This record gives sequence, C-alpha cells and structure tokens, in this order.
Amino acid sequence: MAFSNIVKLATLYFAVCALLQNTNAEEVYDVGDDFGWAIPLGDPIFYDTWASLYYFEVGDILSFNFTNGEQDVARVTKEAYLNCNTTNPISLKKTSPANFTLDVAGDYYFTSTLDKHCLKGQKLAIHVPGPREPFNYTVGGNLGWVVPLTGESAYEAWAYSKVFLIGDSLVFYYKNGTQDVAVITKEAYENCETNNTLAVYTTSPTRIILNTIGEHFFTSTYKDHCALGQKLAINVTANSSVATALSPAEALSPTNLGPSTNHGPSASALAPISSATSMVFCGYMVTVLSIGLAFFI
Repeated sequence: MAFSNIVKLATLYFAVCALLQNTNAEEVYDVGDDFGWAIPLGDPIFYDTWASLYYFEVGDILSFNFTNGEQDVARVTKEAYLNCNTTNPISLKKTSPANFTLDVAGDYYFTSTLDKHCLKGQKLAIHVPGPREPFNYTVGGNLGWVVPLTGESAYEAWAYSKVFLIGDSLVFYYKNGTQDVAVITKEAYENCETNNTLAVYTTSPTRIILNTIGEHFFTSTYKDHCALGQKLAINVTANSSVATALSPAEALSPTNLGPSTNHGPSASALAPISSATSMVFCGYMVTVLSIGLAFFI
C-alpha cells in the first residue's frame, strides 16, 4: 500500500513539474479567434476589440488563419498602418496559417495588401510591453516616515495600490535622531514588539532593496511609535527575472542615497512563478521520491 501511494505521488509530482515547466512557454493567439483573418464587415474596429482582450508578451505567436488566395498578411510600420499604405511592407505572408513571433517588446502593425482591405478594417495593432524597471518607492509619499496623525491606516493606504517586485526599493525619509527603521517579523508587527528586530537603520534616507518574495514588515523602535501607527507591511511578488537565494543579511540591503521621487504603478498584479524556481522545487521533489522508490524496490 505504501509503495503504491509513493508511485501515485511520484506520478502527480512529475505532472506538476511538467505544468510548471510550461508556465512561461509562449502563447499562440489565433487572430480574430473563430472569425479568423478577413474583412470585418460592419465592424471596422473588430481587430482592435479582439486585441484588447489579450495580454501579449515577448515570445508569443500571432497566427493568422485565412483562405489561401483570398487574403494575405503584411507587417507594416505605424505610419503605413495609419495611412493604409501597403506598398512597402516589412514582411508579407500569403499562405495560411501565417505565423508571426513577437520576438521583441514594442508595437506591431498588420494589415492586408489586397485592394481596400485595410480601409475596410482588416488591420491589427498590438503592443508588447517590455520588462519593468525597478522602482524607488518613497515610503509614505509626501508624509515620509513619521508617526501618522491618522494611525496605521496612513501607511496601509499608501501601500494598497502599489505593486512591489523583486529589485524595487523602499526609501524611508525621516529626521535623524527622532526616527529609525526597524525590519521585523510578522508577529512582531502585529504585536508592536520591537525588542527583537531583524535589523535597525538610523540614518536618513534609508534605502532597502527588496530582494526576496513574500511579506515584509517595518516599524520604528522609538517608544509607542508602532502603536501609534508608524508601521508598514508590504508583499513582494516575483518579476520575470530569476530570483537568487539570499541570506537574511543580503535580502534586505540598506544604502544611503539622495533625494528620490515616489514611483509606482497603480494596479495590483501577480507575476508568474519563474521557471528557475519551479524547476528547483521539482528537482528537489523528484530526488526525494526517487529515494523513497529505491527504498521499496
């Protein structure tokens, strides 16, 4: 019975590993879905609407499906797209399915070179975003790092609409000698316990680089500052780059820096698990299960 269970677990973990390995694989998008690539009669913005339904990334593939001899697909410049000028396309494909790989970030424009097809709405423009650059977040914005008059809701509200990714930085501005920045555990944060901090920084501005995924908690060690609301909790999600395993000392790297502006996107998002992280996990589990199987054979 035990051996049978291990075999079942092994099968499950191999399936999960295969799924994780393909998490970051490219997506193939059939342009226009079931409608395909044709003149969208009665709906000149059909392809604009279609493109708005999807999020395109570098490596994805656009597949144009049409009847050979009745359509073609031309990749064109922005100017040519706007003016429906198809005399000198970047590339032209006449056989279906016509696949175009989105190999770099940027804007892509497509149309048909056939008579008036572009003018009738057979044109597609999409945007492929590039990797997000790290942000410096000024904690509290104009408020800075102080005891807030409105209590802890001030820093909750400040962090609420922001997306914190690996490589971003928190910058704490305060008056030296009246404040400090303490890195603490979740339990210490909830109980305002500052006798056992992970790290304390006393020079403003304090810049802390976020190098690990997960929750991070901060407060001040000055008496009653935490209880009065000078506390911050954030959640860091992975970006597309590979996250390197770091020691606790390396994970939160404080440095001093000059004046910084407050940056950050306004919408919350979660990035996919990196392929490196998923494969490390799978490799570990496969090793454990292999040992278990060897024991029973």
